Amino acid sequence: MTTAAHRVQLVRDATFAHLDAAGGISGTRGTTPDGLFLRDARHLSRWQLTVDDTAPVALVPAATESDDTSSCVLTPRGTRDDPPAYTVFRRQTLTAGTLTEHLRLVSNRPEPVTARIDLTVDADFADLFELRADDRTYPKPGGRHERHTTADGLRFDYRRADWHSRTVLTCDPAPDAVRTTTEPTARTLTWDLGLDSHGEAELHLTVRAHPHGLPDRPPATPRPQRQRRPPAGDDLARACERGLDDVDLLTIPVTGIDGEEVHVPAAGIPWFLTLFGRDSLLTSYFLLPYRPETAAATLSALAAVQGQRHDAFSGEQPGRIVHETRHGELAHFRQVPYGRYYGTVDATPLFLVLLHAHHETTRDSSLAVRLESHARRAVDWMFTDGGLEKHGYLVYTPDPGGLVNQNWKDSAGAICFADGTQAQGPIAVSEVQGYAYDALLCTADLAQEIWQDAPYARRLREAAQRLRDRFAADFWMPDADFPALALDGTGRQADALASDAGHLLWSGILDTQRARRVGRRLLEPDFFSGWAIRTLAAGQRPYHPLSYHRGSAWPHDNALIALGLARYGLAEQVDLVTEGLVAAATRYGHRLPEVIAGYDRAATTGPVPYPHASSPQAWAAATPLALRTALEQV
Repeated sequence: MTTAAHRVQLVRDATFAHLDAAGGISGTRGTTPDGLFLRDARHLSRWQLTVDDTAPVALVPAATESDDTSSCVLTPRGTRDDPPAYTVFRRQTLTAGTLTEHLRLVSNRPEPVTARIDLTVDADFADLFELRADDRTYPKPGGRHERHTTADGLRFDYRRADWHSRTVLTCDPAPDAVRTTTEPTARTLTWDLGLDSHGEAELHLTVRAHPHGLPDRPPATPRPQRQRRPPAGDDLARACERGLDDVDLLTIPVTGIDGEEVHVPAAGIPWFLTLFGRDSLLTSYFLLPYRPETAAATLSALAAVQGQRHDAFSGEQPGRIVHETRHGELAHFRQVPYGRYYGTVDATPLFLVLLHAHHETTRDSSLAVRLESHARRAVDWMFTDGGLEKHGYLVYTPDPGGLVNQNWKDSAGAICFADGTQAQGPIAVSEVQGYAYDALLCTADLAQEIWQDAPYARRLREAAQRLRDRFAADFWMPDADFPALALDGTGRQADALASDAGHLLWSGILDTQRARRVGRRLLEPDFFSGWAIRTLAAGQRPYHPLSYHRGSAWPHDNALIALGLARYGLAEQVDLVTEGLVAAATRYGHRLPEVIAGYDRAATTGPVPYPHASSPQAWAAATPLALRTALEQV
């Protein structure tokens, strides 16, 4: 993928790289840092080529040949009367933890020439959390960087207490010289390559990342087998194909409940190439008709890290399903709470919904039997720490050290009143109550049919009905004829009109008449941009088309809404949502990004990109599959 700023992105096997137009890396920070990344760390922060002591000219800027390979054509600077003496054909390929580069130098002259090639290299081992932090730094007491010249390249080491990461560069041929630079940790390698008359020379470079916690040579893992794809032909089919390819790119190996290796969809690039509870669960749900094995892997992986104890720092609670897992230095030393962070209110009910859906799709009861104890602990969490018994709803309290909001709209300020004020906790968000209702009924079905525990099933069904009745009384706003976004800690309705209401159709917590009215309301112009349903209806005080959760439009949000619309037979509305999203996907090479701006379709020639969107992103990638399912169900 090449971005608007001509940043090339390569992805493969839980590894990604961001390169500039000449295939280089300069060590940028912020929203789109460049470098070679693995396990939440940057293993290559400088990779800058010069030819004949100057930056090369990109005759053909770097562009991807495939998701893991890019190429470009470079030359030394020249003039009309003195054109470049040689041309450099540069090709870069990414595999698991490894960036390989092939430089082919071709002489343009009849007489022999010598090409001077310099490559400045560095590895800062920066944690992703510090790279994206705009207003803070993280102390690293005792941290030390080392660099060593080897017979055929360089080795960079970073150590801090028990932490040790390495990056190793090997070169063929070996450099003629290695020298220091003005930057203490960087080194410049030099080659003087002789080229005969119109002759060629080659240089092969291999960078291998060795992150802390992985063996030096991790075993090769088989890629998941692709199964049942939609027929090619129309734009929706092409979006489904692209989506499945992106899910493949984002699939990572993790550990399952019995210590087995399983392959699960990570959330997205650049910040979220790791197991995410909510994201991985919904992605797996969207993929169920095509890849039920993905759901099985995700459920096993999440059961393996299900909460066991109370830990205020990470939000861990017994039975709670994890929000995200991290492997970086800052998580290792508990400088951020995200090593295993449990600050999510919805992953636990979604875990139960997916477990039931997997059984319904496959009619294979073995997974439900295997995870029975985990499912029961998840239900226990909903009633206890989740808040169903004390508050009557699943609730969360903003985490000052982690996430202020802990539903899918997890940015600060996202759960707001119509005047824009952020709700204060304990907060009961509307769509999560639908998930909880569905989870109770789904688990009751498993208890009745598979676990042979009729009394438990009856208790869960009775609790689900009570929740549905309470929800109808407490969340419905008669004047707006629409559900509130949330209840704050005092029980006051957060009255912003938000897309979360569409999830209530998916879960079935609304009665039929209200559900159908909500579904139609979501396709009115203030909600529906023509591309997708906005997170907040336009015209409200907090609405902003470039806000992450207060006016932008998210494909996965629309996918859940479309499935809900189909549940209530709203075929026209399903068609509108599908057509808008598919039209948007065609503008991105049939790849849906994480989020797009909320501007009206009539105002622009194409969807306006949200500036910080992840792409590829797992639940956006799986959205076309969910849309196809909705079309088939309506």
